[in-house]
Amino acid sequence: MNDNLVAGRKEWIGLAVLVLPCLLVSMDVSVLFFALPFISADLGPTATQQLWIMDAYGFVLAGLLITMGAVGDRIGRRKLLLIGAAAFGVASVAAAYSNSAELLILTRGLLGLAGATLMPSTLALIRNMFHDAAQRKTAIAVWTAGLTLGATIGPIVGGFLLDHFWWGSAFLINVPAMALLLVVGPLLLPEFRAPESGRFDLAGAGMSLVAMIAVIYGIKQLAVDGLALDSVAALILGLALGAVFIHRQRTTANPLVDLALFANRTFSAAVTVSVVSMFCFIGITLFTNQYLQLVLGMSPIKAALWSLAVMPGVMVCMTISGMLANKVHVSKLVTSGLVVLASAFVVLTQVRADSPLWLVLVGSGLVAGGVLMTVSLLADLILTAAPAEQAGAASAVSETGSELGAALGMAILGSVGAAIYHADMAGRVGSLPADLARIAQETLGGAVASGDPTVITAARIAFTEGFTITAMFGAVVVALTAAFAYRTLRHVPAPAKKAEPVAA
Repeated sequence: MNDNLVAGRKEWIGLAVLVLPCLLVSMDVSVLFFALPFISADLGPTATQQLWIMDAYGFVLAGLLITMGAVGDRIGRRKLLLIGAAAFGVASVAAAYSNSAELLILTRGLLGLAGATLMPSTLALIRNMFHDAAQRKTAIAVWTAGLTLGATIGPIVGGFLLDHFWWGSAFLINVPAMALLLVVGPLLLPEFRAPESGRFDLAGAGMSLVAMIAVIYGIKQLAVDGLALDSVAALILGLALGAVFIHRQRTTANPLVDLALFANRTFSAAVTVSVVSMFCFIGITLFTNQYLQLVLGMSPIKAALWSLAVMPGVMVCMTISGMLANKVHVSKLVTSGLVVLASAFVVLTQVRADSPLWLVLVGSGLVAGGVLMTVSLLADLILTAAPAEQAGAASAVSETGSELGAALGMAILGSVGAAIYHADMAGRVGSLPADLARIAQETLGGAVASGDPTVITAARIAFTEGFTITAMFGAVVVALTAAFAYRTLRHVPAPAKKAEPVAA
């Protein structure tokens, strides 16, 4: 191995700097879970405004990932990262001191824009910093763990801050971290830009933004409202714009995403498996979180703290995966991660309304371990399958796929569970007043709020029935994905013993 290509102390410290924005960007998705009641009391948003306060960040983030990945390849990944850090810090302060619901929605959108500049740059820079395959796999595993940890600790951090400070503090925690990134980033992180990038496709950027927002909005609203006109129209608009965007990327001289990347079997297979992994992860996590809070009766912060109990097992899975990454063929490792995920779904099919806590924690731990094993390996495949000058765009495609998979998981798996719950509860709410019966039949939370012990017991059983059937469905999906992954990734070369050459 060429020692000149082996990452040293500077690169590993730089990795810690890169993980910091990942941690905060993913944490910002969930940190408002506890803050919304306080925001509602202070700013008085309408029900629609409340939804946009929560969703504006994720919508804009998902819609701009591809665009910002291409921008980073053109102007420089470190430069874009530092611009995004400054913007994220300023938007965080603006959000913290918003004095109206409209201003908070706007600043949440600006946070999503800034987050979109941070995410592709962090993963793409890892390729520039870690040229040795073994070190790069480890670095991507650490990066993936940072993303997951942020989403996990977001509710805990939010709950702690709201116990001691006002709701704006949930945003202000971003500022010191972004300031640190601005100070040390130029010292520790390398710069990279594509040597020949061509003109920027502004029209394509607009199409990708509107298409992603419309598709994700339509999917989420279909899960909530069913076949409502606005959700169907949004989904059709998004798909139509997506088709136009794809056609434009095929024909324009300077595309945001070179669709030839998808002709690479490794790239397209890795993106597909990554989308399905996030689909299953987010979809089932939606149920496990509700189970802890509404079936077992835990407070949100207690449920979040218990969810951390699985982290040691998750770290063991990731450590073993990292140790084997340079000894075992990637198709076998990815398939093994998916087998762990499938076994998690099988465990969760055994959960009942009166099950012990450990059963759902074991299932949740296996879910997290299987997904993290799989996603970190897939991220490395996606990053190295693309040319070095397109690493930013490739990582943006990977993360956009993850966002889409998460939205589909919430919508489809959430809808499966909800349909079972509605059907089971239809005959159990006859003793309640009409309005309360409707609310109790719609959601478990509504049934718990009714205060009727019989209805609450029935609702918990109905919810768990939906949970377990959804887990059965998920187990089948993961098993089929494992077979697909093994078949499509067998052609990937065995782990290389030499570092890849430094990109020009």
